[in-house]
This record gives sequence, C-alpha cells and structure tokens, in this order.
Amino acid sequence: MIKKIVFAAALGCAAFINGFAGGILTNTNQNVAFLRNPARDGAIGIDGTYSNPAGVAFLDEGTHLSINWQAAWQTRTIETTNPVFGPIPDDNDKGYKGYLGNKDFNGQPQTYEGKASAPFIPSVQAAYNKDRWSFQFNFSVTGGGGKCEFANGLGSFEGAVGQIAAGLNQFGVAAGLPNAVICNGYDCNSYMQGKQYYFGFTMGAAYKVTDNFSVYGGIRVLYGSATYKAKIDNIKVITAATPEGMDFGQYYDQLKPYIDAAAQVSPAARKLQAVESYREGVNLQSDQSGVGFAPILGADLKLGKFNLAVKYEFRTKMNMENKSTVKEAHAIDAVNVYRDGTSIREDQPSLLAFGVQYSPIECVRINAGYHHFYDKAAKKTYYKMNESGVSTRYDNKNDMLANGTNEYLGGAEWDITKKLTASAGFQITRYGNTDEYINDISFVVDSWSYGLGIKYQVTDKIAINAAYFKTCYDKYTTALDANGVQNTFTRSNRVGAIGVDIDF
Repeated sequence: MIKKIVFAAALGCAAFINGFAGGILTNTNQNVAFLRNPARDGAIGIDGTYSNPAGVAFLDEGTHLSINWQAAWQTRTIETTNPVFGPIPDDNDKGYKGYLGNKDFNGQPQTYEGKASAPFIPSVQAAYNKDRWSFQFNFSVTGGGGKCEFANGLGSFEGAVGQIAAGLNQFGVAAGLPNAVICNGYDCNSYMQGKQYYFGFTMGAAYKVTDNFSVYGGIRVLYGSATYKAKIDNIKVITAATPEGMDFGQYYDQLKPYIDAAAQVSPAARKLQAVESYREGVNLQSDQSGVGFAPILGADLKLGKFNLAVKYEFRTKMNMENKSTVKEAHAIDAVNVYRDGTSIREDQPSLLAFGVQYSPIECVRINAGYHHFYDKAAKKTYYKMNESGVSTRYDNKNDMLANGTNEYLGGAEWDITKKLTASAGFQITRYGNTDEYINDISFVVDSWSYGLGIKYQVTDKIAINAAYFKTCYDKYTTALDANGVQNTFTRSNRVGAIGVDIDF
C-alpha cells in the first residue's frame, strides 16, 4: 500500500490545465468577442468561425480576419485533511511537517495552492465570402493553454510521505525498538508542475441554402502537447534522538536489519521493504503529444428579429504518446500511465451548442445559449490494480462522472454610437463531478463567469475589441475516505484580451 501511494502521488500529475471557459477539456474562449459577451452561439460575426460557423455566411462578401491575444491568470486551491499531517510548520518549534506517531493528534487541514499563468493565448479567425459560399479557418488553443505550478506539492504528495512515517512508527513500536529511535514525524520537500496545450486548426465551408438559412461542414485538427514534472525529495525522519530530522535513507539503513528479519513473517514489514527505493525521493518528467481529428456541423436560421443557430462538434479521439523517465511496465497503477513508448487516451468530448439572438431594435442584440459536453463518452485512460497485484488498463475513467457538463449563457450588446459597441454577458457551468472522479491532481468545479468589453470601429474596415472576463468558482468537498482524508477544491480565474477585426 505504501509503495502504491507514493507512486500515485508522484506520478499521477497529469493535470490538464484547462483554462478558461468551457467543459472539462475544452476552451470556448477563442475570440475577444466571447469574453465581452459569452453568449455568442446565435450571433453573426467573424468569431463565428468557432461559435456559429453557419452564421458567418451572412457576413458581407469579401475577406474577414480577426486576430486576438488573451492573457489569463489562475489559482487552484486545495485544503486537505489527513490524519498523518502535523501542525503547520510555522507553529511547530521542531520545524517538521507531520505524523506525530504516538502523540495524541488527529491531523490538521493544510492548504496547497497552484498558480497558473498563460500570458499569451493567440487565436486567428478568417473567412472568405463569395456569393452563397463562406470558406473559413480558425486557429486557437482549444484545450489547456498554460502552466500550473504547485511550489509546495500537493496533499497527496505529503500524505504519501506521511504514510511511510506512519508505517515506520507502527513497525518500530511492534518491534520493541527504543523510544529514542522510533519515528514520530517527517519532513519533505515536494513540487509539481503541469503544462498543456491543445492547438486546434479548423477548416470548413458554409453555404446559404436560402437568403435566411445556411449550413456548415468542417473539420478540426487537434495537436496536443503536455509536460508533467513531479518531485519529492529531502525526506527526513523525526525521532526523539534526532528532533532536527535524519535523512530518510540513513534512518532506513538503521532499521533495515530489523525490517528484513521481520519480512519473513510480516506483510507490513514486506511493504516497508518496498519503500527503500524511495530513499532518494522521486523525480519524474513525462512529455506527451498526439494528434486528433473531429468533424463539425452547423446550421443558422434567420426569422425576422431572431437568429437561431445550432452546432455539433464530434468527439476528438486523442492518443497521447509518452516520452518518459518511466521505461518499464510496473504492477502499479500510476506508473503505467506514463510508461515510455506507450500511449494513453485523452479525448476531447463532443459538444452540442444552441444559440439565439434577438434584436428588439436595430442597435440592441440580446443573446442566449446552451452547451452540453458529452464528457462521459470521451475516453480517458487509467490503470487499476486487482487483488492479485496486476495493473490493468481502462479507458473509461469518465464513466465515474455523474453526467456531462452543462453550460447556460446570456448577454447583450448595445451600439452606443455607429463606432462604439458595449457588451456584457454571463456563463453558468455545471460539471458532473463525483468523489470517485475528482482529486487534487486534476480538478474542475462548478462556476459562474461574467465578461464585459467594448468594440470600437476605427474605420469602415478595422475594429478593435477589448474585454475582461472573470470566473467565480464554487467549492467542492469530498466525503472522508477510508484513510480519513478529505479535500476541498476551488479555483480562481481572470482573463484580459484585446483583438483586431479587419475586412478586406
């Protein structure tokens, strides 16, 4: 169990750095126009090459181009309760982290914060309209989009070291070792960093069947690239004789003769034999990459003052190839996910989107939209060990979700003058999280977002867009698990953006 816990903590760092707006693995903020009013599914504009591609056919003849730059800042905060955690180091005159062993202590919540930044998120949308045809291109970061760093690791990392300390304490007591050398606590350094980008290239064409109805067909090529780093080092064991801490390897050497002797009859001692390989800690780097394809269909219908639109994006099958420091197969779940030369499934889910726009007067547009991401049908790889110690691959981790993601959007635009347009909107996102699915390594939680911004028509051919977008996240708290561990998850996110639209 101890060996399994350590590897799960150190190697389970495949946190997708989903960003911004959208489902579990999908970014919908692909143009500044979305940030100033997220409900763009029924709107007609050059940003529609993503949000409403069929509607782009109703733009004027000629070439339309949109170039956008976004910058995003996020935090991910996890509060973890674990029986092996000790007092916060600043309140502990001994300076060590946790597991007080034979002292009366039930663990103390500790907070782990990850900081993510994506200072440059580009996107380009283009369309050439001629007669009834509209030929379109979209480039954007459709998933991920930044780097997240937990400078002090995660609760699962520290909990793994605490479990080792607990096992050493229990063995020392059972073996009748002197109190002065029994493990009473631990200290360690840990670190995690994840970086992920999914670059999407979409090409397609829309056709005006009638003057008020159009259809669209296209395909997206998705290239995924990810790097994960995890480290647990400087592990120390606290005893009465060494309150300042002793190197874990040095301490293990002292206990090794007792552990080896007891291993002949004690399963607990045999587990402690397995942790010797972590005497220098754990240091992992894994690089993944893959390519996937997905068709996209859409339609747009004009009915007087209303514009109605629908879009369906098929699931993108993604096989992410591993280049890793893990060279051999193991009977340990988390190791095999990163084994060098293998691939894992990280599909982007299919999406159904509806949108409506209503213009009560010429200078005002009111928008509403709905998104459903079919997350449960998207394949995601994980490994699970059976009772015989054999680790088996499964690609259906998303079955652990209660349901797919649902999003509800609304907003409005007002042409204050012929040159200046102001807009604002909101998005409510509801995920299908369950305790079985969510963990401190990779999580999203329910949220609501708002965006606002302006569009300024510099000339008849050039317009500038600027926007600010903020997401407010709920908290998700798991039930206490069998080991007495409980997590509370939340996040923060803000995005600023500027872009230029050009008509030729």
